[in-house]
Amino acid sequence: MTTAAGAPPTQDAPSNLAMGFLTGGVIGASLAAFISGCVIGKVPLIVLGLALPAAYGLAVFLATLPRRAREAAVVPCTALALIEGLEAVGGEASDVPVRFELSVVPDGAPAFRVGIRQEINLVELPDYRPRGVVVVEYPPDRPWKARIVKRPTPEWERRAAGARLDSVPGPASREEDSLGCAVGLLAVLGLLLGAAAVLLLFRTELFAAVEDGIGTSGPAVTSSSSSSSTTVTVTSATGTVALGPGQSLLDQGELRKAVESLTQGTDQRRALAVVVQDRLLTVVFAPAGGQGPGFDPRSLPYDRVPGLVEEARSTLGVGTPKSWQLTADGLTGALTLRVVVTGDGGAGTLEADGRGQVLRRSGG
Repeated sequence: MTTAAGAPPTQDAPSNLAMGFLTGGVIGASLAAFISGCVIGKVPLIVLGLALPAAYGLAVFLATLPRRAREAAVVPCTALALIEGLEAVGGEASDVPVRFELSVVPDGAPAFRVGIRQEINLVELPDYRPRGVVVVEYPPDRPWKARIVKRPTPEWERRAAGARLDSVPGPASREEDSLGCAVGLLAVLGLLLGAAAVLLLFRTELFAAVEDGIGTSGPAVTSSSSSSSTTVTVTSATGTVALGPGQSLLDQGELRKAVESLTQGTDQRRALAVVVQDRLLTVVFAPAGGQGPGFDPRSLPYDRVPGLVEEARSTLGVGTPKSWQLTADGLTGALTLRVVVTGDGGAGTLEADGRGQVLRRSGG
């Protein structure tokens, strides 16, 4: 079958660029507020740094509800597609993420080339091979969201078995790559401006804290080995653990070990918040002797943290995930865990209780 190439599908560039800039600004402002609050001892500023990403994720979720409702109401198109190439991009579970490059040939419409990422079961992976024909579905207004139909109807299965398709020339449209460079640059710019705005507002208190050494209770404790380096720093207000290259707090037992390294000899000390990133742990301690909110940082559901992060990265619809941050706090009384994930498609938040059970998701 001879196919005519159509124009590459386009996306809403202004909204994607604005979302990237705004997301970066929120991340930069929240991190700067959190760190500044820890340095100068202002609990409201710490709370602002923790609450801002969650509030932003909720605002994005509510603002995009009408659009997502309209998109969900659109009847998808079904078409045949030629597999131009495929590549497994990781994963050790039964379902493996695979990048496909497809030439999609709709009935009565120009063909186009598209790159997608889809999870395929290891048992079914041999069924997909270059130059093979598959059945795909995609929203007519967003062809870059095409997905391979793993169990097509008997009619489409017969059509795919007997079809002979030609390759479609031209670049492939990819959801994660479209505007990716521009969105990434604007996100970095927003991050820098957001952080700078907070630091500028509190520059006097920060400079005074640095000059006077406020909040320090002793020198940093550093441990090193021949293969990696872990830095542990404990002050009167905070504790941090920074892992060396090749390590992650999502590795088995690493998060528990890091928290215990900050709580040795402080059996009764409670935390206002615990912030976890891939290689950085920060614990904000509650004021000594205070009766305010707080929780025992050793009570975190350590075994659930890697699963929560992976679930947030794969289910919040933020495009290709770029960064994540898990925050645990007891400011409202009950321990709450929030995982904020940012990607090319914006930001999303997954919220769980103190046992690691998912309560709600927002974003996408």
